[in-house]
Amino acid sequence: MEYIYEMPKEFLQECAEKGKVERFEYVTNTYDSENKALNKGAWVYLPYEYDASKKYNILYLMHGGGVTEDWWFKMFPETVTILDNMIAKKVCEPCIIVTPCLYHSSDDVHTRDESRTENFKNELRKDLIPGIESKYSTYAGGNVSDENLVKTRDHRAFAGLSLGSMTTYRAAFYNNFDLFAWYGPFSGCCGPFGNHDHEVERIINTLTKWHKKGIELSYMFCCNGDADIAYAEHKDIMEKVLAKSDVLVPGKNYDFYLIPGGVHDMKAWQLDLYHALQIFFK
Repeated sequence: MEYIYEMPKEFLQECAEKGKVERFEYVTNTYDSENKALNKGAWVYLPYEYDASKKYNILYLMHGGGVTEDWWFKMFPETVTILDNMIAKKVCEPCIIVTPCLYHSSDDVHTRDESRTENFKNELRKDLIPGIESKYSTYAGGNVSDENLVKTRDHRAFAGLSLGSMTTYRAAFYNNFDLFAWYGPFSGCCGPFGNHDHEVERIINTLTKWHKKGIELSYMFCCNGDADIAYAEHKDIMEKVLAKSDVLVPGKNYDFYLIPGGVHDMKAWQLDLYHALQIFFK
């Protein structure tokens, strides 16, 4: 695949073969400290002519800080247009994309507590994935037992932007590696307050632990613009990982897509998604 740095205009034009975005509601009981059930919602993109008799790969796609599940599809509906065109033009295979919310409530959106990025791990594994993959036709085939979700991890990806990129590492990669084979951290790893060496150690330990168990990374597709506020920390961490790990191999199961002049904005993140979907599930 040849990388591009400007979304082709034809991918931003209305597509005759339109996918569908629908609401998915669920309840999570995984935040024991709050001692209450939380009603949560996500948006689900179903490709054009979604057929429940077929099996689809699935991407869980997280928003950034201070916004909600509305970000990717509702606040930026051109994301849906790009997806429709990619599938219609056979740039990527039809897939299901789920945009959940990191936060617990409308008030919680204003929190500065970055522990949300790690704590999402339980909601993701126990509530969101089983709920979604019981309803929609994925390779899990409706069997959402832990054993079967592990068996079907090659057909499941997690990606996110900014705080969602941190969530990709913390909730999905470090804590649910056995459920996901594909990762897309878009703009950052630990944020401005993180410890680089600690993240390097966690990434290497995760790769090594699961490699020894025969559960492999299919691909980590890191993305950043070189003018992005999150670029320096992301670059530093991943370069240190590459220097110390023989499990992560550029061109085989890893790449760092760099947008010249790219900043911390939706234009860059849509380009990240455009490229990630041409790598995931291959």
